[in-house]
Amino acid sequence: MAAKYIYELKQWPDFYWDQDRIAEKLAAVRHRQGRLIGRMEGLGFNLRAEAVLQSLTEEVLKTSEIEGEKLDRSQVRSSIARRLGLDIGGLTRADRSVEGIVEMMLDATQKFDSALTVDRLFGWHASLFPTGRSGMNKIRVGKWRDDCSGPMQVISGPIGKSKIHYQAPEASLLNQEMKAFLEWFNSKKRLDAVLKAAIAHLWFVTIHPFEDGNGRIARAVADMALARSEKSPQRFYSMSAQISLERKDYYRILETTQKGNLDITEWLEWFLDCLGRAFEGAEAILVSVLKKTRFWEAHNEEDFNARQRKVLNRLLDGFDGKLTSSKWATLAKCSQDTAHRDIDDLVKRKIFLRTGGGRSTSYSLVE
Repeated sequence: MAAKYIYELKQWPDFYWDQDRIAEKLAAVRHRQGRLIGRMEGLGFNLRAEAVLQSLTEEVLKTSEIEGEKLDRSQVRSSIARRLGLDIGGLTRADRSVEGIVEMMLDATQKFDSALTVDRLFGWHASLFPTGRSGMNKIRVGKWRDDCSGPMQVISGPIGKSKIHYQAPEASLLNQEMKAFLEWFNSKKRLDAVLKAAIAHLWFVTIHPFEDGNGRIARAVADMALARSEKSPQRFYSMSAQISLERKDYYRILETTQKGNLDITEWLEWFLDCLGRAFEGAEAILVSVLKKTRFWEAHNEEDFNARQRKVLNRLLDGFDGKLTSSKWATLAKCSQDTAHRDIDDLVKRKIFLRTGGGRSTSYSLVE
C-alpha cells in the first residue's frame, strides 16, 4: 500500500531539498535579517524596547488568531511588558489564557539557547491550557495525546461534509518520533539556523504530538530557532503575523508537503519568502514606534487626564476598527458623558478629527 503521508515513507525523516533553489533565497533573507537587526539595534534603548514589545505582542496575538482564538491586545501587551520589566503605565490585568501563551512565547525566545526537552514542551502545553480544557472539551494537558477517541486528524467543513486534510502518526509512535525530533533540534550539526526553523516547524506539526495547541507550539519552536539564528532574545518582527495574513497559503503548502515526498524544497521556499515578508512587517512596527514617540514629543507640554493618556496610547499602539464614544467609554471605564467631554476636549485642541455624524460618528488622530 502506497504511503499517504510523509511520515509513512521508509526514509522518514530524512528530508532533502534542492540546494541551488534555496541558496539564493536564504542568502537574501539572511542579508535582510542582518540589516533589520542592525537598524533596530541602532535605536535608543526606549525605542528598541517599544519595538520589541510591539513585535512580541503581534506574535502572541497572531499565533492565536491563526487557530481562531482572539485575545485582548491590551492584556497581551501588559503581560509581556510586566514580564520584561518595561514601564508602560496602567497595566491591564491579563486572564490565565493570555498569561499562558505569553509565558510560552517568552520562554521560547528569551531562553533560546537552552535545550528543548520533553518537560519544557509539556510546560508550554500546560501554559496554553491552564484549565485543562480546550473550549468545552477536557484534554490531556502536559502529555502526549493517546488517541483514545480516534486518530488525530486535521479536518475542515461541517459534520457530514467534512474533509480530512491530514492524519497524524498514531500515538504509540510519539515517544520515538519526539525523541528523534528533539535530538535533531538540539544537535550542533551544521545547518543554517533559519533553515532549521523552517524544518522544525514542519517536522513538529507533522508529528502533531498534542491533543491541541500543536500549531502554536510549532510556531514557538520555529521562533526559538530564529532567535538562535540571531543570537538574540530581542524580537523585531512577527513570523506569526505574516503567516496569519497568508493563512490559506500556509495550510495549502503544509498539506501539500505532508502528502508529498521528503523533498521539502517548496516548503523551504515558502517559509523563506514568508519570513522575508515578515521583515517588511517590521518596517510598519518601526514606523508605529517612531510615530508614537513623535506624538508625545510634540505634546509633551500639554495636559491630559489619565483616561485620555490611556486611550491615546491604545490608539498609538494599534487599534482595530474605528474609535467611537462608546468604545472610548469602554476603554477608559467611564460614563458616556465623560467620554464625550474627553473627546470634545481633544477635538478642540486639534488632536482628534471627527468624521461622520450621529451614530456613525468616529474619531481619529490628526496626522
